[in-house]
Amino acid sequence: MRSLNSGIGFQLESEAVGRQLVELGFRGSGDVLRREEFEARAAAAAAAPPPKSLGSVRKELKDNFLQALAEREEANRTGKISSVIFIRDRNSRCQEVSAYIDYAHRLTTDDFEVYFSGKKRLFPRNTDLSFYNWDRNVSASNSSPNYEVIAENACGLLFKNRSDRTIINVDPKAYPGDNTTRTPVKTDLYLHVVIYDHIIRRGT
Repeated sequence: MRSLNSGIGFQLESEAVGRQLVELGFRGSGDVLRREEFEARAAAAAAAPPPKSLGSVRKELKDNFLQALAEREEANRTGKISSVIFIRDRNSRCQEVSAYIDYAHRLTTDDFEVYFSGKKRLFPRNTDLSFYNWDRNVSASNSSPNYEVIAENACGLLFKNRSDRTIINVDPKAYPGDNTTRTPVKTDLYLHVVIYDHIIRRGT
């Protein structure tokens, strides 16, 4: 029996399924697969739903913030990175509000085509990871499928990634955390924007 690396093209009728197996991580290392195991993996790959189309595709992105979101959209949808977006701006009542937004989670709940097309703006909500109304002194914090909020901490507000348990520190004067970068974004759409990108570590 052929190894997975050498036999994909011969054991599958569809090359597309073979490529999907490779994308899912079944590259092999010269090990021989039993026919039953191979067929089970092939069936799982064939049955996997296609990736959701990107909301930023074929959109004219005129603002730096929208361009930054577009650059990160696919990686957040596929779980390669997990971005936290800090936005500070004024709401419809001219009250200053801010929030830390779990980008990957919002991608599953919001229609981002309307954001990328400029019809609506991505805006802070009291259901985001952390929300604060500066005029009313009202705050809220909510853990998400991707992050646990650690609010009561001497280091300030922290987010723990649920996949690899890495801590993200959003204090601008502190180290943001392992495999995490802090990127301020100049934009005409908001008063202040910072994006924290965390590269998710996978178990070996």
